[in-house]
Amino acid sequence: MNLLRTKSIEQSIADADEPGRKLKRSLSTWDLMIMGVAVAVGAGIFSVGAKAAANFAGPAVTLSFAIAAVTCALAIMCYAEFATAIPVAGSAYVFTYATMGELLAWIIGWNLILELFTAAAVIAKYWGIYLSKVFALTGADIPPAIPLGGVDLYWGAFLIVAIFTVLLVLGTKLSARVGNIFTLIKIGVVLFVIVVGFTYVKVENYAPFVPAAEPTAGTGGAYVLKQSFFGFLTGAAPAQYGTLGIFAGAALVFFAFIGFDVVATSAEEVKNPQKTLPRGIFGGLALVTLLYILVSLALTGMVSYTQLAEAKSPTLTTAFEAVGDTSAAKVIAFGSLVGLTTVIMVLLMGLSRVVLAMSRDGLLPRALSKTSEKRSTPARLQIICGAAVALVAGLTNVDLLEEMINIGTLSAFVVVSLGILVLRKKRPDLKPAFRVPFGKVLPVVSAVLCLYLMTNLAVETWIFFAFWLVIGLAIYFAYGQRHSRLNERFAEATASVNSGPVTGRRAAEESDDEDELSRT
Repeated sequence: MNLLRTKSIEQSIADADEPGRKLKRSLSTWDLMIMGVAVAVGAGIFSVGAKAAANFAGPAVTLSFAIAAVTCALAIMCYAEFATAIPVAGSAYVFTYATMGELLAWIIGWNLILELFTAAAVIAKYWGIYLSKVFALTGADIPPAIPLGGVDLYWGAFLIVAIFTVLLVLGTKLSARVGNIFTLIKIGVVLFVIVVGFTYVKVENYAPFVPAAEPTAGTGGAYVLKQSFFGFLTGAAPAQYGTLGIFAGAALVFFAFIGFDVVATSAEEVKNPQKTLPRGIFGGLALVTLLYILVSLALTGMVSYTQLAEAKSPTLTTAFEAVGDTSAAKVIAFGSLVGLTTVIMVLLMGLSRVVLAMSRDGLLPRALSKTSEKRSTPARLQIICGAAVALVAGLTNVDLLEEMINIGTLSAFVVVSLGILVLRKKRPDLKPAFRVPFGKVLPVVSAVLCLYLMTNLAVETWIFFAFWLVIGLAIYFAYGQRHSRLNERFAEATASVNSGPVTGRRAAEESDDEDELSRT
């Protein structure tokens, strides 16, 4: 049982063309760029920056966003090099399979499922809550949840997931067009908030730009679970603000950049991926970073970070209410609703593509990778993913697992960054359309930064993450390893080689099998 066997790039590309399991190439650079903006610019732009400023970084939250953006950009460079070399669905899972072997590929695929599934469920639940807020602003009192057999049913989550599941079944291009419209609307809302916010800015609110570190109060086991893993490992006294606060803020706001690895999962549905993927990914990242930094500057300039810290759950609305502009709350509520809408769509698509890639390889049931003959979409799988997300979002307290989204993403970023070094060593013959500059330096820096941000997540997040990995490994050894198509090919080739001398056509076929295995 060779757990480090790799799958050749040629085989990955060939599997993507398997009849009945193919996806249609229909997305352009513009579609990819908008997709990145669509999944990154959600309600988080109105809330995550306020939380980071209030509890971790103060006005230096702009530096937190910059650090998160640089970390994301370095990792996305590695994604772009991989995606132009292996333009198939599956993103980090496929890249890891080609470089570091099946077991680690399974772990990364399992982590991607964690990231995308949890993010889709959390955001679908928030969408329903924001929908009720929008109704309340218009005078209609419609609760976000209704009692159902002793549990609260968040009906909005079922509604939005059902709508986008249907759209994704009907076709990737159609859902992209709908997403484009929503994304342009929410960019307009964000620009409105930025312009209005800057009219209330007072320069004195930016001082001190980096607040002095302060010890945080609290004791007991529950408190230990909430502190950063880095602080737990080093024994450092829990504190907020200061230099470490900027990095803690970066770990939190990194949630706002998770969308760009999802874009890479669509590589198999992109026209001319060698040129389109890098342009679309980097164009979207640049626009998102600019919007986030402008929003954070407006936010911390409107009110003091200490005033934000007094709020139980600070948001951009908190800042506008503090300056007496309550009418802006309506615009922000509408912007949050529209912003979350497209995020859900892209996450649902990314989730189904990762599962599709894993099922093609036999690590999950092969039946899941069937695509529609008419529309070339994984209709059955998309419906299964949508139903699972809707049930979890509508019936559970899934928002408790928010940080699991970040740790799943960052773990994939670490492996992809290091995987570039392995790919270049194993396949120097490859000439991808995009290569990460400065040789080995940037991939290593990317991996270190991502790993450091992971250590700034809470201890309880790492505990949940460990449980998730144990469950994943149990599934792999119980099912995935035995049903792996690569394992089957290896067993067949080994059996034929051991059966003795052969001639003619069979010898040629076995020679091809041996060549394939030598590549892996």
